[in-house]
Amino acid sequence: MHTNQKHSPNPEIIRSMFSKVAANYDKGNNVLSMGIHHLWRKKLVKYSGAKAGLQVLDCATGTGDLAIEFKKTVGTGTVIGTDFCAEMMIPAPGKAQERGLDIKFEQADVTQLQYADNSFDICSISFGIRNVGDPVKALKEMARVTRPGGKVMVLEFGQVSIPVFGALYNFYSQNILPKIGGLVTGQKEAYEYLQKSSAAFPCKEGFLDLMKESGAYSEMEYISLTGGIAYIYKGTVK
Repeated sequence: MHTNQKHSPNPEIIRSMFSKVAANYDKGNNVLSMGIHHLWRKKLVKYSGAKAGLQVLDCATGTGDLAIEFKKTVGTGTVIGTDFCAEMMIPAPGKAQERGLDIKFEQADVTQLQYADNSFDICSISFGIRNVGDPVKALKEMARVTRPGGKVMVLEFGQVSIPVFGALYNFYSQNILPKIGGLVTGQKEAYEYLQKSSAAFPCKEGFLDLMKESGAYSEMEYISLTGGIAYIYKGTVK
């Protein structure tokens, strides 16, 4: 095994883990983030500058929440939700239909997207980039399928830096969160992995460095959510 792979996630392990939590993933997410992740997604859509008629690709769409949020805003525009774990997307079409939204869901790997260059106005990924074996490759691919001047949006957990809140949140995320996640989904290991992966993943300027390394963006910025539990990154495609 190459040393540089030691810290990068193994795609097959991730795929099988997510297929196990898929059935209860929504329930788990709501419990773990106390429902606040829906507000974060609304904020991402607003921050992206999405408007009626735009074409959007949502990667690592999971059960489709962010794709649904985008579709509400772009209306007649096309929204495609993709995930490399097909089982994760099983509830997604039903969720979209319940809301009367026409969204296409397709299996795709964010590091090898099957779409033509410059196909979309906005490409997004929420809580998925830290589970990608090569995040820089993913950032290049997302930019490739997005038109020049279009936006690539990333929503990801960070490390909380506010002293007292940070210590409490770290205790919660390391000790309480996997237990709740385990109770709700029966997959404690998966939530332990997810907690560790977000604790180790670069945030703020560290993540902007990955965007710079991709060489695909003319501008990069971010905003902090809920005291730094998560961040939204926005890249303008060259």
